[in-house]
Amino acid sequence: MEKFGGVSRSRTHKSLLGMEMSRSKTVPVWAVLSLLTNAVLILAVAQLLRGHNLTESSPASAAVTAEGTEELIRQPTTTATNSAKAVSDLPVAGPRHKWSYQQWVTQLGREAEAAAANRPPKLSVLAGDSLSMWFPTKLLPPDRIWLNQGISGETSVGLLKRLQLFDRTVPDTVFVMIGINDLLRGASDEGILDNQRQIIRDLRWAHPKAQVVVQSILPHSGEQATWENRDRLLAIPNSRIRAINRRLQEIATSENVLYLDLQPLFADADGNLPTELSTDGLHLNDRGYLVWRSALQMFGQMQLKN
Repeated sequence: MEKFGGVSRSRTHKSLLGMEMSRSKTVPVWAVLSLLTNAVLILAVAQLLRGHNLTESSPASAAVTAEGTEELIRQPTTTATNSAKAVSDLPVAGPRHKWSYQQWVTQLGREAEAAAANRPPKLSVLAGDSLSMWFPTKLLPPDRIWLNQGISGETSVGLLKRLQLFDRTVPDTVFVMIGINDLLRGASDEGILDNQRQIIRDLRWAHPKAQVVVQSILPHSGEQATWENRDRLLAIPNSRIRAINRRLQEIATSENVLYLDLQPLFADADGNLPTELSTDGLHLNDRGYLVWRSALQMFGQMQLKN
């Protein structure tokens, strides 16, 4: 497999199936657990959105960044006040927004190396595109140390090539969300799913003790979207995203990793991303990230081992 930086590295992927699936008509245990988890998540988030005020102070989570990383990781309970990621609804213009893709890769590599050197406890990795990249530090679940490895505009191909950036880290959990930019660039469903499968296998190979969580691709707001490339977005029906997610869940199950279905939390009655959760019909605002945070917290309590 060709990895980032032109370095060729062969990875032998053995079978990752932990057990054979029963062919009986009995509903699989994983399916029941998935339904129960989603039901609880929906109820919890609905209750939270009714009663939560985003202007209230909330505990900041710890995040690994190049600035002040050593102090942060040595003291995991310290809050991150110098995060590399923006924490407002709309990204604030600044030098980092003008960085090239390669500059971001270099920066994330530095942050990953810092995490690898200090080995923080309860390390969780966010791997993905701008949706992960702009997850507000103040809204990440505070019971973990977070290493954000998201890059704006990232595709499944790009993520697969740069997974080795955090090979030397020892995460408890790796959360993956990727695919919407593939669709915007005209990738096929099969191509996206094949890359997702390779990402899972690569992560299982590099982090055999970590729990890998594949997250569903979020829908967009359809006709209500105001994103600058709205026409490209509208060319991707949300029904197609739902179909990809169903197959993605099957892949996650077959590869013996966890699947977090965010669709019920981020879709209205028409299957579109509610505008009150988004800045432009594609990206999330603080309210949207609050929903995601709640999903991560509930999922962690119900499904994760630590």
